[in-house]
Amino acid sequence: MSAARESGDRTQQLREKARQMTEAAERTTDPEQRQRLQEKARKLQEQSDQQGNIGSENIRPPK
Repeated sequence: MSAARESGDRTQQLREKARQMTEAAERTTDPEQRQRLQEKARKLQEQSDQQGNIGSENIRPPK
């Protein structure tokens, strides 16, 4: 498996986990737990965005 493929798989896993955390935050009635889950989801989404950008740096045209 290529490094780009592995990076893409990892990015997808992070995004899926972030989505699950967001959904769990929406279901919980505890405000503190909701905030913790939303924060975890935000961090995972940021991490997936960074992972996704690593593999696409060479694809984008120069500015």
